[in-house]
Amino acid sequence: MRVSRVRLGAEFLKGLIGLRILFTCIPWRTHFQALVPLAWALQAAGHEVRVASGPELTDAVTASGLPAVPVGSDEPVVEKLDALLVPEVMAKVQELAERGDLLTDLSENREEELTWERLRWGYQMTQRTQAAMNDAMVEELVEYCRWWQPDLVLWDWLSHAGAIAATAVGAPHGRMLLELDVVGRMRRHYLRVRAEQAPEKREDPLGDWLGEWAEKFGAEFSEEMVTGQFAVEQMVGSMRLESPLPHLPLRYIPYNGPSVVPHWARRDPARRRVLATFGLSLEQAERHQAISMEQMQGMLDALADLDIELVVTLPERFQRELERVPDNTRMVEFVPLHAIVPSCSAVIHHGGVPGFLEAIAHGVPQLALGSACPDMGERGPRLVRSGAGLWIRGDAPEDLDGERVRERLVRLLEEPSFREAAGRLGEELAAQPSPAEVVRDLERIVDRSGSR
Repeated sequence: MRVSRVRLGAEFLKGLIGLRILFTCIPWRTHFQALVPLAWALQAAGHEVRVASGPELTDAVTASGLPAVPVGSDEPVVEKLDALLVPEVMAKVQELAERGDLLTDLSENREEELTWERLRWGYQMTQRTQAAMNDAMVEELVEYCRWWQPDLVLWDWLSHAGAIAATAVGAPHGRMLLELDVVGRMRRHYLRVRAEQAPEKREDPLGDWLGEWAEKFGAEFSEEMVTGQFAVEQMVGSMRLESPLPHLPLRYIPYNGPSVVPHWARRDPARRRVLATFGLSLEQAERHQAISMEQMQGMLDALADLDIELVVTLPERFQRELERVPDNTRMVEFVPLHAIVPSCSAVIHHGGVPGFLEAIAHGVPQLALGSACPDMGERGPRLVRSGAGLWIRGDAPEDLDGERVRERLVRLLEEPSFREAAGRLGEELAAQPSPAEVVRDLERIVDRSGSR
């Protein structure tokens, strides 16, 4: 009888002990913010949660109330990426651009455009980019995982350091996706075309890089290090790309970091409100933005006579570069999206997932500008086909002139079909599993893996 009681007590205690869940993320604030709702749901369910990233993200992590594990150097990730632009790389970019043979659109899906030369060049640059963002974190991260022994590793889709560490310690791991999984689809294209090459020409820069790290820690490379063993996807389901990879749909829950709702946003607007937001990362990576300051000025001028309240989020130093701010425009550095989007009649944005999904969540028509986000070549057309918004690709600077933005915005404001379609997408997004429900799915994954 004593033995049975001991066993019963052990099983009872096992049920009370939480799992150890490690999130890894490149040191980029907006990528981290997308992880927070699920991380908090896991913590609220009684599990131990840690967030590992470069030291420059520590303040953002701790401000969310989650424990941070700083790993790697404190050199800003933007500087690491800028260091890739060495003369030999720029010469190759120029050579391919002159031939019209530069693969820059990760959304490209036409087989005739996916030549071996283009794919090979693309993956050479992918490997360099991934190494720049991840290499500095790997050794400390593996050391931490060997000590802490996580039961599950969830890694932001750019944070392959998490996949390396999980492989090194034998923990199950999944990729956290923000955008559509064009990266996973491109990888499948690459492997298909690579298999058609002569054996001596089947290079795989990304696989070799991950394999070298795995070998260093006594493991072997597998495609799971590229894709994760499964993916957690926040994108609205009807827009999701088909994939052979197991996936867990997740309802979008906004997290904008420490936020204050300003007085002007605490009442209904006197006129139709339009939000124009171009991302929190504008000041960090100005040259990667979808819209230039000249185009911004053109947009403001073109919208100046509309009977709207235009709210534009823009860092102060960029506000000072504007020559004119119309009377119908309110300039702010930041406003939490979930506090203002419900009061909007339309949202203009650069394709960033928070603005995109926030508009859908509240049934607000949207206008996406440019292709700064890697999946916009796929997500933009899907938005248009859904009827919930419009997209201007912006391949040429003149594509984003103010009059074109005005014409699209007026359509969103005047044609009821856009709001009706946005409402339908909002209902679909609201029906996706909540973070608390996804916690149960993750617990089952750990249980099946036997990692506990």
